Order: sequence, then C-alpha cells, then structure tokens
Amino acid sequence: MLKPLSLLSFICLICVSTTAQINQNRKKSPATRVTKPPKIDAKVNDDAWKNAPILDNFIEFRPTNGNKLPKGYETEVKVVYDDAAIYISAVMHDPKPNTILREFSNRDNFGQADFFVVMINPNDDGQNPFEFIVQSTGNQLDAKISNGNEDFNWSAVWASNAKITDKGWVAEIKIPYRALRFANANVQSWGFNFIRKVEYLNSDFTWNFIDNTQGTWTQYDGLIENFTNITPPTRLNLYPYASATTRTYKGETEFDWSVGMDVKYGLSENFTLDATLIPDFSQVGFDDVQLNLGPFEQQFAEQRQFFTEGTELFTKGNLFYSRRIGSRPTDQFDVENQLNENEEIVEYPGKVDMLNAVKVSGRTKKGLGVGVFNAITKQTNAIARDSITGESRELTTEPFANYSILVLDQQFNQNSSFTLINTNVTRDGKFRDANATGLLWHVEDKKSTYNIDGSFRTTHISDDPLDDTPGYTFDTSIGKHAGNWRWEVGYNFENKDFNPNDMGILFTNDQQRVYANFGYRQLQPKGIFNEYSINWWYNSNFQHYSGIYTHTSSGLSFWGQTKKRFGFGGNLNYGTERKDFFEPRQGTTSGIYFKRPERFFMNHWGSTDYRKKFAVDYNFYHEFFKDNPQYGYGFRFSPRFRFNNKFSIIYGFNFNQFDNDQGYVDKLDDESIIFGQRDRTSYNNTISGKYSFGIQSSLTLTFRHNWSKVLYDDNGFYTLQNNGDLATNSSYGGVDNVNFNSWNLDLNYIWQFAPGSQLIAFYRNSISPATDFAPADISFASNINRLFQEDMQHTFSVRFVYFIDYNQLKNIF
Repeated sequence: MLKPLSLLSFICLICVSTTAQINQNRKKSPATRVTKPPKIDAKVNDDAWKNAPILDNFIEFRPTNGNKLPKGYETEVKVVYDDAAIYISAVMHDPKPNTILREFSNRDNFGQADFFVVMINPNDDGQNPFEFIVQSTGNQLDAKISNGNEDFNWSAVWASNAKITDKGWVAEIKIPYRALRFANANVQSWGFNFIRKVEYLNSDFTWNFIDNTQGTWTQYDGLIENFTNITPPTRLNLYPYASATTRTYKGETEFDWSVGMDVKYGLSENFTLDATLIPDFSQVGFDDVQLNLGPFEQQFAEQRQFFTEGTELFTKGNLFYSRRIGSRPTDQFDVENQLNENEEIVEYPGKVDMLNAVKVSGRTKKGLGVGVFNAITKQTNAIARDSITGESRELTTEPFANYSILVLDQQFNQNSSFTLINTNVTRDGKFRDANATGLLWHVEDKKSTYNIDGSFRTTHISDDPLDDTPGYTFDTSIGKHAGNWRWEVGYNFENKDFNPNDMGILFTNDQQRVYANFGYRQLQPKGIFNEYSINWWYNSNFQHYSGIYTHTSSGLSFWGQTKKRFGFGGNLNYGTERKDFFEPRQGTTSGIYFKRPERFFMNHWGSTDYRKKFAVDYNFYHEFFKDNPQYGYGFRFSPRFRFNNKFSIIYGFNFNQFDNDQGYVDKLDDESIIFGQRDRTSYNNTISGKYSFGIQSSLTLTFRHNWSKVLYDDNGFYTLQNNGDLATNSSYGGVDNVNFNSWNLDLNYIWQFAPGSQLIAFYRNSISPATDFAPADISFASNINRLFQEDMQHTFSVRFVYFIDYNQLKNIF
C-alpha cells in the first residue's frame, strides 16, 4: 500500500501547472452594452437587441454528439448588458410549433416541456458556472454547478418570460448581478454556453460544442468578452417570514406561531453569508420511515432548504450529514439509568431544536473555495416524575451544542482539486465532543482522460472512554474516464476507531477493500439505441483490524435507452460466503461474526417514454443463496398519467418478500447470541400528484403508506457459534412478531405572488410509525381497517415569505 504522503508526492509530480486544453476551439463574442434595457415580455422587439451579435450555429450534444442543428430548428441568441443586469434573448425556430411540449411544473422541477439553458461562469474556470433555465411554459429553474453536478436547491431571484409563436418559441431573460458572483474589474470576459432542449426530438443542442468523449460538460463554455465597468452590487437579500401552525392529536389541539428571517449577504464579490434566524421547519416533508431490523441506522434525505442550498463545499469528504443537527437527542448517559426509586420518564422530546445557523461560502478568481458553517442547538431535557411525591425534575438528553465546518478547496486546470475539510461538534458539559479532518484530492491530466482520486480522513472523540482512540481512513484510485472504454482500480480502508457519526454518517468501519470496475459506453446512436453502457465491477474485502478475509463480490450491469426513449437495464451480482462482523452487534474487534451464505442476485428495470401521456416505470428482482433456505424477491410498478399540461398523477406500488431470513434477535445472560428465522413482507403505496394553476401557483399531493410485517418461525431460533454457523436452540422462548405501519399524506398549495415571495398553505394527515397494534399474520385489508382505528395527527400550517432586495429598498428611500 502506498503511504498517503508518498501518494501525494506522486500526484504533485504528475500535476504540472498547465491549463486544460480540451476546449481549444471555443466560440467567442463581444459583449454589447445598452443604455435602455429590454422589456422582459418574450417579444424581442426592443431597440436593445438591434445591435447585438447573433449567437447561432448550435451543435447537437445528445444523442448524436457533433451533428449540426437540423434545418428548421435554427436558434438565435443575443446577449446585452447594462449597469444592473445581463439580458438574454433566444428565438428558437420549430417547423412544428404545435408539437412543442408544454407541461407545467413547480419551480426547479422539469416537466415534459422544451427548455432553454443559460450557463454563466464569471470566473471562467470550467467548473463552477451558474445555470438559469426557462421552459416553454415560462417555468423557471436555476442551479449552481460544481464539478459537473447541478444543485437545484440553490435559488436566485431573476426575471424571464416565454411565448409560443407560429414559428417556434421565444425566451427572454434578465439576470440581475446580485444573482451572480464576480470580481470587481474594469474589463471582464465570462464563460457562457447555451443549451436548447427539443423534447419531442429527444435532442439537446449547444452553442459551444460539448464533446461527450472526454472531460466534463462545464469545461466547454464559449466566451463573451469585454464586459466593461460593471460593478458588483451590494448583495443583501432579506427573506422575512411569518408562520402559524395548528396540530390536533387525540382530541387536543395545539397552536404555534413563529416569525423570523433568512439573510443572504455578499461579504465580497465572491463570498456570501447565509443565515437563518429563528428557523422554522414546520412545513418540511415527511421522512420515508421503514421498519429497521438491521444493525445500522436508517438514513434520511435532508429536506430543510437551508441545509440543501449551497452546500457543495460542506459535503466534500462525506463528513457532513446535516440531519445530525436537530435530530434525536444524544442521550449519552442514558436517562433511564439515572432514575431514582419510584421515578418514571413522563416526557422525552424526540428531537432537538436548532437556535440558528450560518454559512459563508465562495470561491476566489484563482479557484480557492472557502466554506465556513456554524449551527447551534439548544439543550434538550427529559422530565422524570416521582410517582409517590409527584415531584418532577429534568434530565439532560442533549446539551447545548455547537456544530461547525471549515473547508478549503483549491481547484486548478479546470478539472482538478485539493480539499481540506474539518468538522467539529462541541457539547456543553461532560457530553462527548467530536472532531473530523479530511484531505481529499482529484487530479486529472490536461486532456481529462486519466484521473487519480483519493482521501485521508481522521476522527477523534473526546470525553468518551469507549471511543478515545483516533480513527483514520484512506482511499485512493486511478482510472480512465474518457472515450468508450473506461476503468478504475483502487483500495480503501477504515480502521476500527474511525467514527465520523457525530456530524457525518458511516455504517461500517474496520474493513478494507480492493476494488475495480471496467466498462464500455456507447457515445453515439447505434442500431436501436441512442446510448448504452456495460459495466463489470469487482471487490475483495477484509477486516482491517485482523486482516481476516471476509468475502468477494462481483457483478455485471447494463443500461440503455432506445431511440423511442425506452430505458431499461439489469444487474447480475454474485457474492461469496461472507463473514459478517456487524449483524451479531458485539463490536468488530470481538471476533464474533455471522457466516452469510453464497449469494446470487438478479434484477431488471424499465422506463417507458415520459413524453407520452401514459408511462410506466417498473423493476423486479430475485435473490437466492447456495445451500441455504433464504430467498427473496420483489417488484415495483409505477404508472404515471398526464391528464393535460397542468394536471398529472403518479402511483407507485412496491412489494418485497424475503423468506427464511436469519438475523440477530437477542443476547442472553450467559453471553449466548440468539438468531431467529423469519419471513419479512413489505408493501409500499405512494401517490404524488400536482395541479398547476399557472407558473406562479400549484397544488401538490404526496401520500405514502408503508406496511411491513415480520413472522418468526416458532422452531427457528439458533445460537451463534464461534465459527459463524447457527446451532438450533429449542429452549429459547421466542420473540413477538412485528406489524409496522407508517402513514403520511401531505397537501401543499404554493403561490408565488411576487418574485422570490411565497404564500404556502400546508396540510398533513399522519399516523406515527406504529408497531404491534395488530397481529402480523393478517391481510392487507384487515391491516388498513385496524390502522384507521389508530389516532391520527392533523397538521395545518400557513407560511408567508417576502423577498426584499436591499438595492431596491435603498432606491425607494
């Protein structure tokens, strides 16, 4: 194994200071200043457009990379600017304007509609452009891009309009300078590219050609030169809000209200401070809670906007799992063990309240990205009451805590970067504190053909006698990611003490892995296919602490899309017999493991053409094991129907069955570890629908019911042996079967009554995750009848958010 410092030295040797040269024939155009801005009405008849050069000759990006724009689809773009904003017009011809798809959708969501994309990169670094999208309906989307990944959680306030004509459609856009980050220089040249999507042709066309054989699509910007005397404005945006919420549960109604404000302030030309003061998350969507019988926690997606927007720097190195902030209390000292005689817990808060959060992020002209994040959560207490005296006292389950992140990310050559990241959790008092640090690297050659990826990360937990030793992990790989044939080989390990879970999330440590993948990707349409790929992967696994070989796994996958836009694929996977050190739940260094049998898995999935009113997504799988009674199978069926351009609905049904599953049940006083054999069944029903009244308002419905049942075999209990096998245990008393339900229905009305300003009305009907309210061996219909007998919680909330731009406010006064 290469030592980390040796590898870094090797990287520095191959990383010469040259500029990436995959975009040598970039298009260029002079910038045109105007004195009177155009009106954003999609008519494009203002004097401002008359002297602007036409940007045309678009080239196909996909599916046929490099073709000229077909005759009849000519596209003419113009760009002008003044002291306040950039203005873009796009006249997009179409010989069949009645076939232009126009499905309405919510902001930052793609419907089945043509769209026009503006990519602006003021630093012209090939890696971090801003993206503004207008659909043929007039719907807006925007994103920040980092290393080719679009972050649609980022939002700016800008103006646009779109109109269908008898010759095609027209888009007109105004992007205020407050929506961008750029240097204060007298003369500037910015990277630009424009993308046109013709949905019914299933084709994308770009102004500056993007070669799909190498590099990242953001490296192929054109250049608009000589923006003169534009000054970055004071970037101060205020989002004051007021909200009111009522909750009814078991006949009791609670009322709550809140006022607060989110702030975005430009500290300099390239750095922005985001703060949420008195945060309100009352309208956050529900989590997809599932029955969890495994040794690891369930991971949930972040839905709070502050933690999803502009966090691309903070997520580097996988050391930040934002759901840690404001999640369940730590309860490090286990309040149950602190109870006096005759005391019982009468109140135990399920989550920690966040007091405020601040993040500062940006990137210099020379490519140095800097991110600083800080959040504070309040102390959380359980209440214990003496059943005889009636006296109550508080027991701390989570102290006052501070969460912080510092990131330094240096990009270079338009395709490479080095990153240093540190996360820290400091808790008041004797609760545990935690610190994690990571050094990451991604280096490509100047043609973006070969790359070296890697990281070295450490963790340290203080004031915890069980976790006092620093942990560390290392990963490195080398690969080819250009052309048709692509490959990667690598090695990684986490030692037994590596634990980033105070602020990050990691399911398994104390393991090491040698891995490789090799694949072929068809980059041009061929036969019935627009594109397809075949990939083989392999890994060999060992425990890090002891070096014991645990297992090998390998698989073959295929993905393709036909010219009629049917996407489908499948997987064939194989795993050898495996020594599982996690399922016994005794710690990986205990030497105790469960021997899992040789495994075979296969699946197939498909997705029909979304351009049609009716489409279907489906998949099914089957897995079985050698010389073992376990086997599993399941399927998902999800039809969708678009009634018209404003109304659509999607239904999803998931079924999973795993028979004769073997898993951990109990540990007895004599240290015996008991496993049980069980049949697991789960049903998951979902419905999502939307009705758009226009581009400013919409009504959305989201529903999910998950039912999982577990039936234990009365004669299927075992004692785990030292060699990982199971021996029949006929004396164990058994465990209860499990019946688990989770029910949620959200109805959401959003009205954007002014740019950046919203009124949101929200209703939720929910039954909290409930287990064992009914027998597990009942039918689906009987389970639903019993579920409706449970107490439901009804929540209704109204939230008002208003956007204030400091510059407009200053002009008013």
